[in-house]
Order: sequence, then C-alpha cells, then structure tokens
Amino acid sequence: MRGPHGLDFAGGKVWFTAEPAQAIASYDPATQKIDWILGTGQNRTHMIYVSPDAKRIVTTNVNSGTVSIIEKSAMRAPSGPPPNSQQGTAPGAPPPGPPPGSQREEWNQTIIRVGAGSEGFDVSPDAREIWTANAHDGSISIIDFAQKKLLQTLSANVRSANRLKFTPDGKHVFISTLSGPDVVVFDAVTRKEIKRIPVGHGAAGIQMQPDNSRAFVACTPDNYVVAIDLKSLQVTAHIDAGPEPDGMAWAGRR
Repeated sequence: MRGPHGLDFAGGKVWFTAEPAQAIASYDPATQKIDWILGTGQNRTHMIYVSPDAKRIVTTNVNSGTVSIIEKSAMRAPSGPPPNSQQGTAPGAPPPGPPPGSQREEWNQTIIRVGAGSEGFDVSPDAREIWTANAHDGSISIIDFAQKKLLQTLSANVRSANRLKFTPDGKHVFISTLSGPDVVVFDAVTRKEIKRIPVGHGAAGIQMQPDNSRAFVACTPDNYVVAIDLKSLQVTAHIDAGPEPDGMAWAGRR
C-alpha cells in the first residue's frame, strides 16, 4: 500500500488511496489494522469519497483520466452445492463454500472516462452529481452519481487544477489551481463561471466552514491560508500557516 494519499472517514473507519498500488483500502482504528483492500486497476488513484453508509466510493485516477464509482452489493449464495463439490470431502461433511442461501458482499466498479489529469473532485451535498477538475486540459467533468454516466464537460480554463469543493449549500463550486493566481468559482446550477478571486501565486487545499460562511484556501507558494467570505466572495483574512500549506480538515468540539 505504497503512496497513500486521499483520505475519508466513514463507518468508523479511515478510507485511503494508495497511488502506486492502484488501490484503495480501509483502516480500522479499533484494531489498528488495514481490514480491506480493493484494486482499481487505474493509474494513480488519488482522491477518495466514501458515502456515510460506506456503500459507495468515488475515486479520481489522475494518469488514467478516469473516475471510479465503486458500490457494495449483497449477493445470495446458490442454494445447491457447486458442481463436483463432494470431491475430496469426508463422508457426511458439508460441501465447501458458503452455506447455501447465505449472503456475501461484492464490490462493483464503474469506470467513467473524463478529462486528462482528473484530480480534485467533490460530490454535491445532495449526492446527485460528481464534479471533477481535470488538471491537464483545464476542463470540469460532471457525472450523474446515480446513473454513473458523464453528463457534461465544461471548458473551464482551470489548468493545473488541484482541488474542487462544493459550498455546503450546494450553490457554488470552488476550484483551486497550483499555477494560477485565482480561485475560480462556478454556479452549480447554471454551470457558469461567476468569479475569479485573486489569492496569491497558487492554491491547493480547500476547506469549507460547515455553516456556509467561509471557505479556507491553502496558498502553498505563499505560505498562508486565505479566508473567503461566501456571501461577498472576497478574501477577508490571511493566516500564516508555515511552509507550503496544502490539505486541511475541519475540527469540531464534542
């Protein structure tokens, strides 16, 4: 599981990608063990989303230019013994395999080709759409989550896109670019660009405040994080974060 990168937390477990291994896995904090691994067969599996019920997983695969939608389903074992199941068994012993009529879990992967360099992505708050930013060609691909099909590709001019995030109310989409001075904002309904917000010499991680008041953007080359007011779409603060800030998470008190 070399090269771990994307992280998500669902169902009491930490889910992560492993880029060189072309795989995703889950880690159980209770047992302190990796308890599940699934290969994607895609090159540089990078970011990951896991649904709250841990039954649907989305990953971007940067070098393959694809998005994987992975879904868990239950399958019932055949009621009768498999062919030749009695060979090599002791008299009266049950046939090998799962008990007849029992259920087992199976994961099914749908691979959707998007744009070159599919990297940062997000699932809309209503879980209807997946938006992914394609860093190499500067486009944005929009996928119907339920139907598992590409709906539209926008010529968004977001080359070197790093992260893409919906605002908590689902109205806007923010895209950061590593080599550009702006954070790009799209209207999620009209799918049109509405603003470019100057932040510095490049940006990476995006974190939304849960109450829909602010977005925080890590400006890696400038060693600070900016706060952006989600109503005015203006930068309201610069926070000294030390060298090369990138990924962020929101911590809440219990």
